[in-house]
Amino acid sequence: MVLALEDKWVWDSWYVRDGGLWHAFFLQADKSIGDPELRHWNVSYGHATSRDLMNWDHLGTCFAPSEGPSWDDYTTWTGSVVRGDDGNWHLFYTGTSQEEGGKHQRLGHAISSDLHNWQRVGSGLILDIDDRYEEFKEDRWHDRAFRDPWVMRDPGGDGWLMYFTARKSGVQGWLDAGAIGFATSANLNEWALQDPVFVGGFGELEVPQVFEQDGRWYCLFCTNERFWTPGAQEIVGGPAMTGSHYLVADNPRGPWHVAPGPMLDGANPVNRYAARIVETAQGMKLMGFRWFDPETGAFIGEIDNPVDVSIESDGRLALVTAA
Repeated sequence: MVLALEDKWVWDSWYVRDGGLWHAFFLQADKSIGDPELRHWNVSYGHATSRDLMNWDHLGTCFAPSEGPSWDDYTTWTGSVVRGDDGNWHLFYTGTSQEEGGKHQRLGHAISSDLHNWQRVGSGLILDIDDRYEEFKEDRWHDRAFRDPWVMRDPGGDGWLMYFTARKSGVQGWLDAGAIGFATSANLNEWALQDPVFVGGFGELEVPQVFEQDGRWYCLFCTNERFWTPGAQEIVGGPAMTGSHYLVADNPRGPWHVAPGPMLDGANPVNRYAARIVETAQGMKLMGFRWFDPETGAFIGEIDNPVDVSIESDGRLALVTAA
């Protein structure tokens, strides 16, 4: 595998390029904890670099939960990295607290000059939910979804846009409440929470990534087979599967729609999960982590080899498989 550590499980990842060098950031947990299902509560960020997305130099741990009582002293989960106008690199991440048992997710901000040594901006906290987003309800979900921030420049202005995993408040059906949350900023430091840009279809739309190709906008996301609504199954076609699919729009602010099938990268049992599209000089590549061994059911926890992604004549995304 491309990103595999002998002593750690690896899962969600995100990538940024600085000159000719790719930087990968990924969630990791020591295998010494024994049970891979405990990895979420024993998490830190790993960092590796590569020039070809195949051969990686591992630089060790670069970020972890806060010490002492804090909103992010339990977990630091999936995020994204951008370079700001100040020349610094800006990390946006998910945090939870021990006091709340990790049930309430919030979004944080840290900066770095070298992509490895990160310093929280103040306490790190930049965004919490308001009444447009669903609060924690034990009879509906195991958590309050407010995670996986993806930040990019606003193509229509001077500011920045953020997309994240969320649920819309006031939606009766639990599978209909899954949402892509949205926030805006003029400077990467102060953020204004906005209405979700997409609601429905899936109970969870995890790890969103928004990008443009050939005048079309795509929002990649991942989800589990048990979170599909019948409506989403009808649009995509075929059985519900675990993996990655995408939304489409003419504008990054929407309206967004579930793309017609086939599903971009789905399988039962799951193949890859929490995938990212990485844009290279050779075209788009999909990179995600291998979850379960289909024969044994054991958790794998390694980033898979990059897979080429093409754009069909009708705008659909497709994986390019070897002949």
